[in-house]
Amino acid sequence: MSVEQKKYLKTLKINKIKIIFWQFLIISTLLILWEILANYNIISPFIYSSPSRIIKTIIELIKNHNFFIHIYVTLMEVLIAFFLGMSLGFIIALILYEFKFLAKILDPFLTMLNSLPKVALGPLIIIIFGANIKSVIIMALLINLIVSIITIYNGFLGTDEYRLKLFHSMKANKWQILTKLIIPSSYQTIIASFKLCIAQTLVGVIMGEFLVSKQGIGYLIVYGKQVFNLNYVMTGIILLAIISYLLYKLIIILEKKLLKYI
Repeated sequence: MSVEQKKYLKTLKINKIKIIFWQFLIISTLLILWEILANYNIISPFIYSSPSRIIKTIIELIKNHNFFIHIYVTLMEVLIAFFLGMSLGFIIALILYEFKFLAKILDPFLTMLNSLPKVALGPLIIIIFGANIKSVIIMALLINLIVSIITIYNGFLGTDEYRLKLFHSMKANKWQILTKLIIPSSYQTIIASFKLCIAQTLVGVIMGEFLVSKQGIGYLIVYGKQVFNLNYVMTGIILLAIISYLLYKLIIILEKKLLKYI
């Protein structure tokens, strides 16, 4: 390795450390400021809670054996709905790409379903599937599936036309074109759909938990509102922020792994 390469790698490492430091500093400053404002009643601790109250609430939930159950239920629902949404979205996007006429027929319906507020379907979902975990997963699936289909399908459509002509000129069959060109050239779009899908799935799961769940972070937030214990509400919000960040980082790790094969 040359001296210039070592300097470049060292610069990248230093920049990464700087970014982590500033991110930590911003979060720490906000938490300290939040605690001070709540302690001196500049903001209402009843409404906005405080970091110390949230920590006490988490300890209380752990002692009552509720903390990890709520996290487990929400994560399980998110992961099930995410994998279902991505799998179905990928398969349907492939079908639409292969059958362009069908895609043109379904295009306005996909747009309509994507624009429809899914929470409006909540009562119907509960009646059909019952007030249970299935309704939560269906709610999340309705939110992430259309986004996955549209994003992945547009990625397939963006395949380089000259490469397609090259494959056709070399007498490649549909399967070879699909597996050797269309899907590999759409990796980045598929990964981008992962990022959108995981965020949409978390939103859908929380919406579903607001409606029917008896466990989960969404339920914790609703319960806190019902008993006027806003510490539960703020704890739920903080937990959702942490979970969304960790899920996003998981997708980033997956992205780095997949891009090695491009």
